[in-house]
Amino acid sequence: MDISPKTSNDISFDDFKTQILSDYKIAVLSRTCSLLGRKEVLTGKAKFGIFGDGKELPQLAMAKAFKNGDWRSGYYRDQTFMMALGLLTPKDLFHSLYATTDIEMEPMSAGRQMGGHYVTYSLNEDGSWKNLTQQKNSSADISCTAGQMPRLLGLAQASKMYRKLKNVDASKFSDNGNEVAWGTIGNASTSEGMFLETINAAGVLQVPMVISIWDDDYGISVPAEYHATKEDISEMLSGFERTSEKPGFEMLKVKGWDYTALMHAYENASDIAREEHVPVVIHVTELTQPQGHSSSGSHERYKSKERLNWERENDCNKRFREWILETGITSEEELSALEKNITKQVRLAKKEAWAEYLSTHGPHRKKLIALLEAAAHKSPNKNFISKIKNDLIANEEPLKKEMAQAARRAIRYLIGETHPQKEELVNWTNNFLQDTQPKYSADLYNEGPNRATNIPEIKPIYEDGTEEVDGRIILRDNFEKLFENNPNALVFGEDTGNIGDVNQGLEGLQNKFGKDRIADTGIRETTIIGQGTGMALRGLRPIAEIQYLDYIFYALATLTDDVACLRYRTFGKQKVPLIVRTRGHRLEGIWHSGSPMGALIHSLRGMYILSPRNMTQAAGFYNTLMKTDEPALVIESLNGYRLKEKKPQNLGDFCTPIGKVETVKSGTDITLVSYGSTLRIVEQAAKELLEVGIDAEVIDAQTLLPFDIYHDTVKSVEKTSRLVVIDEDVPGGCSAYILTEILEKQGAYQFLDSAPHTISAKAHRPAYGSDGDYFSKPNTEDVFEKVYAIMHESDPDSFPKLR
Repeated sequence: MDISPKTSNDISFDDFKTQILSDYKIAVLSRTCSLLGRKEVLTGKAKFGIFGDGKELPQLAMAKAFKNGDWRSGYYRDQTFMMALGLLTPKDLFHSLYATTDIEMEPMSAGRQMGGHYVTYSLNEDGSWKNLTQQKNSSADISCTAGQMPRLLGLAQASKMYRKLKNVDASKFSDNGNEVAWGTIGNASTSEGMFLETINAAGVLQVPMVISIWDDDYGISVPAEYHATKEDISEMLSGFERTSEKPGFEMLKVKGWDYTALMHAYENASDIAREEHVPVVIHVTELTQPQGHSSSGSHERYKSKERLNWERENDCNKRFREWILETGITSEEELSALEKNITKQVRLAKKEAWAEYLSTHGPHRKKLIALLEAAAHKSPNKNFISKIKNDLIANEEPLKKEMAQAARRAIRYLIGETHPQKEELVNWTNNFLQDTQPKYSADLYNEGPNRATNIPEIKPIYEDGTEEVDGRIILRDNFEKLFENNPNALVFGEDTGNIGDVNQGLEGLQNKFGKDRIADTGIRETTIIGQGTGMALRGLRPIAEIQYLDYIFYALATLTDDVACLRYRTFGKQKVPLIVRTRGHRLEGIWHSGSPMGALIHSLRGMYILSPRNMTQAAGFYNTLMKTDEPALVIESLNGYRLKEKKPQNLGDFCTPIGKVETVKSGTDITLVSYGSTLRIVEQAAKELLEVGIDAEVIDAQTLLPFDIYHDTVKSVEKTSRLVVIDEDVPGGCSAYILTEILEKQGAYQFLDSAPHTISAKAHRPAYGSDGDYFSKPNTEDVFEKVYAIMHESDPDSFPKLR
């Protein structure tokens, strides 16, 4: 048998033996962690476990081809790969199982993600970028099937952009585009649209990407015949393979237990992708899953005895071990001793991780027991409090949740009592909750000084006799300034490049800045967002354009599962400064006029959602966002591009503040809050209300996430004592959210003399045509009549019944 490692460097047998045994140690170490990890779940110490057993050998090969500056975008089976790179220890793995909230102990997410989700740190403590070319990088995993694929495209495209763009400081991000983005996915997940869309887009863009498909013939309990045409994903994808005439993918197929073939395949893939910027698919077949899909079930329920026997015989670690012995690399005794030492090492790591996890619990438990004891002695409800205390004593390893429950329930039995013991228990409880909650909730947004809400407002400057132009001209000329001032900024989307977007907000910019920076894409919203996500992770400033707001739902999974929560789930260790540009509201037709703001507001916490009423505001938001490093969605008003606006003199410099409302008309009788295109209807209604003696104050929300961080709206309600929120979302959508913010968060309920109201669109999609728009969405008459009715109820003599 040929025992050559088939690498480019010739080495001595002793060095070769050392390499082989090192790889075998990592494979056994990873497998032992998987086996003991599953036991920890079954004993109840961990909530859930999903492991990389059966995939060890190909991950070792991938790790050898992975270089500094490269990026991984994988899924939850890649623990061997991370261990091979020295980025994951057994103790780290067990801390992730226990959900330890100390980032020093659980470096992948501080307990926010379940095991199997891996990340490297892109940021220094002050939030600035590390030198990503000097480290091996892993983007933060998500469990959602194939969700890692769109981001992978952008990570690879960044290398291509850095190789092409001029005047960009790439020193921390790229070595002339020589980095490869490595993706991993299970064979069953290749059925997902995200995978297929990414494959197509990567073939079109020709980016340095290597996708490994770990194929064990199943997707949980479902065999390959239900997943892939011809039951073979590489055969199914054969049409994507490159030829001498046409570009495409390099397609490789290799057995997952064949060590030397794997090493050769991965080195070959690395060279092709890195040097030629050609995407590569490596289909790794004949893999196994020894423990089944996860700790939630057993694969004995759905695999035949014949299949189970085959998996035992063809387990990659077993075949690797047999190959080592057959070729005389070492002896049975040496391997057995190595395996025993590794088992001891992993058991010790598990024991230490559990002890470290509990180390902060013990002092809290001891103190709480003493406080409960003291409070019980002073209370008439001693028996009830003592039972809580005794239950806590019996629970030697309580969760934080159980300590919080004990303290809070005990306080109920002290209602009406006044003594120092109660006060001490209350103080302990308050402090415990105050200290603990941020461990689970911090870092949803940037909490540093450069956060978007800290960027100061800079007002547009107008000179006497300033010309009025179409709103799109202001956008276009402002974008021109942004691209001049930010060489790492780029924009892409459907019809974005050649024609300068469907509303000409980028007209002529491709001619000035080139096809790489002002780029057209295919019709594929998910990977448009993926392109932006990956490039933003690598230091570029992408603006990903979704042509119409209604189409954003094609990309919503990537936005909510990846972009919006990335800072949160990495405990602030990675950032994704992506701007998503789209347009919506008030155009006629079911598919181009939606306003699904409630759905977006509740799905995209972690992003800023900005809904400017005109193009000057929109331009100001883009200027603000380019000064910060957080993701945002900007929704331009579809019917505002041709409306006239004064053209500011300080294009590229003025900034619309994020989190601040604007009072566009002062009034004394009622507060009307709206945003976007609907605000113009509200402004018109306010003018007409003046004719009947009603002076409405009109407030433009501008920013929906976050809404009014300065609480200016409640000051208006305190003055007017009445409130109506108007938008064109469905009933109970964004207007209900804004109402909750004003009444509950800002406390405006206490100033109301009349019931607050919302005016929204009808529950259905807006019907086509001008009449459809009028009868589907709020109109001037709706606003006028609702406000008049409120005033009639308050003062029927001054405002007699209208109809």
